[in-house]
Amino acid sequence: MLRKTLFVLAIASALTACGKESKDPGKGDKGAKEQAGAAANLLVSPEDLLTIQSNALASGPVITGSVQPERNADLRAEVSAVVIQVMKENGEAVKRGDVLVRLDETSIRDSLNSAEEASRAASQVLEQSERMFQRMKTLRASGMTSTQALEDAEIRRNNAQSDLSAAKSRAVQARQQLQRTLVRAPFDGIVSERKVSNGDTAQIGKELIKVIDPTSMRLEGLVSADKIGVVKVGQPVLFRINGYPGQDFAGKVRRVDPAANAVTRQVAVLVDFNDKEQPRVAGLYAEGRIETDSISALMIPDSALVKAGDVTYTWKVKDKALHKATLHIGTRDVRTGQWEVQSGLASGDTVLRTPGSTFKDGQKVELTAAKAVPAAAVASSSSAVAGKGN
Repeated sequence: MLRKTLFVLAIASALTACGKESKDPGKGDKGAKEQAGAAANLLVSPEDLLTIQSNALASGPVITGSVQPERNADLRAEVSAVVIQVMKENGEAVKRGDVLVRLDETSIRDSLNSAEEASRAASQVLEQSERMFQRMKTLRASGMTSTQALEDAEIRRNNAQSDLSAAKSRAVQARQQLQRTLVRAPFDGIVSERKVSNGDTAQIGKELIKVIDPTSMRLEGLVSADKIGVVKVGQPVLFRINGYPGQDFAGKVRRVDPAANAVTRQVAVLVDFNDKEQPRVAGLYAEGRIETDSISALMIPDSALVKAGDVTYTWKVKDKALHKATLHIGTRDVRTGQWEVQSGLASGDTVLRTPGSTFKDGQKVELTAAKAVPAAAVASSSSAVAGKGN
């Protein structure tokens, strides 16, 4: 009897619960929607927001060019000879006076030996001619020889002097040629290009090896002729170099060429680096701007921009919601890395500092603030730490 009573009560309870759910069927769905809506709201803190403001933007003509060393030497053969040995490879450091290329000296050394022998023979002939001349002068003074004989002895002495001078000159020339078979570094630097190998025949003027000084880099740039009127010596230049991403270089104008290129209508401008930190590779492409003036413009950091093809936009926070703002971007300030905003935003607008890829236009935003830690909690934590220390 007790079991039947319990069974009836269980069935009645189940029916009552079903009846309550059927009376309010939308209550569960409404709660689920509220939870989903709360989850869809974007929670941001003040650190995630950025206020757009006007800042000074450096303006001036664009300069493009390449980084080249001021000190460079294209060493060429000064004698015709076979390359015996190339002592240095590309990229190796050299000191002033180091032997870089050794040429065959066999024929030049033979010429030097021959010139030195001819010089010794001419010296002996001169000594003999000088003694004969002095003897003829004595005989002429005593009347024992003719004036013609004295003049002949003097001519032979003078010819011997000329022969000796010519022999010495040939010896000096051969000695210089011998020294030129050793191609040496003219200054401290590195080998940038090796142009010969062992066994090559080097004719006079043939390129052998190139040495550059990596500490003497400068920007050899070009500026459009219609902008050159505002460029002056000493103006600051900010530029970037391919191969050094995210790194800005500063310099100043050293020289402006007085003539434009007849084909490109561009003017060469030489720029020195301000800092000791310079690229160690020559020939890298560089692009920047000569700061001739400064204007006020709205600026936005690169982290706040989102690019989708040719369209650039950012997420603006207004009325506690996200709004997609399409932007027209101008030039980049290489000093700060920020971009000029020509349209799409106004001064005082608030945007997300680092937007994500899942945001939607109109998405609700909830601002959160950093919660202050209660003083009692701090005191209790300090007491606990002190108790552990004891």
